[in-house]
Formats: sequence, C-alpha cells, structure tokens
Amino acid sequence: MIAQIHVWSDYVCPFCLIADEMIERAITDRPDIEVVHHAHELRPRPTPTLRPEDPYLPDIWDRAVYPMARHHQVPMRLPTISPQPYTELAFKGAQYAAEQGRAHAYHRRVMTAFFREDLDIGDRAVLARLAEEAGLDPAAYAAALDDQEYAERHRQALAESARMNITVVPTIVIGTRRINGVATEGVIRRALQEAAAA
Repeated sequence: MIAQIHVWSDYVCPFCLIADEMIERAITDRPDIEVVHHAHELRPRPTPTLRPEDPYLPDIWDRAVYPMARHHQVPMRLPTISPQPYTELAFKGAQYAAEQGRAHAYHRRVMTAFFREDLDIGDRAVLARLAEEAGLDPAAYAAALDDQEYAERHRQALAESARMNITVVPTIVIGTRRINGVATEGVIRRALQEAAAA
C-alpha cells in the first residue's frame, strides 16, 4: 500500500527546497511512499515579488537560509533574477505534469533550477526546457500553459490551500500530523511510522 506525504510549497521558497531534500533522504529506501506536491503562491499577482538587491532577501538568506542549508548540506544560492518571478505559470505547468505522471520530477526540476542554476522560472521558454528535462513533451507543455483547464485546476489547488489554512511553506502533512516548516529526516520517518501504526 502506497503511503503519501503531502507538501505545500512555492517554487521561490528556499526553505521548501531544503524540506524537499529532507523528504528525499528520509524516503530514499521507501518505494512505498509517494510525495504529493500542492501549490501555495507566497506572492500571487498583483502582489509585488521580492528583489534580491533590496535588503530583505540578502538578510534573511544570511541569517536563516544559508545556515540551515549548510547544516543540512543542501547546496543552493540566492537567485539574482530581479524581481523574483511569479510562480503561477510554473504551477499551471505542474497541473499538466501531474496529469502526465511526472509531477514529482517536474517539481524537483523547477525548484532546483531556481535555487541552484539561477534560472528564471517565470519565463515560458525556460519552463518548457525544464519540463522537457523532467520527461514532458515541451510543445504540449507550452500549450498547456495557455489552456484554461490547467488554470482552473491551479485555482482549485489554491482554494484547497486556503481551506487547509496553509499560511507557512513548507507545510508537510503525513497522516494526521501537520508540520509547519522544514522537518528533519528523523521527524519525517517517525511521522511515517506513526501514520502506518494508526
């Protein structure tokens, strides 16, 4: 029986990449675990996105992101794209990727592209290339970005996030346990054990 880890995240949240890495390590020998990714836009349109040349991002990275990333040995760096991209388009693509059975590969590719390769994940051409690298047909993916069906699915995903009262990303749900923020490998494994015993 496949057990699930549900994760609410945003592609421009550095703590979400760290959480992803912790989950990957915790389930490396667990083919019976499925990770299900859910959308939560930190700054949906028309809210302005952040700029790396302003004081906030370098400060939070120096005080919190880099120390946590080093502690958990997760390579990443503050992206230089300014302003930071909106993630609505990438999330629409995620709906298409899920339909094609490539949701996890797509999620990982988009997340690492932003925080390890400094790629603009708000750019359609960049997203199509990443989708292809995640095993998707780039032309079909590009068409999906303009398909209202996937836009509606994304709206429904955001509505679900609101119903779940998601206010922090990452938020990780395993069984009945809800973890706000990054969870260590040990915490994830224990939550999986508790869920299996319930």
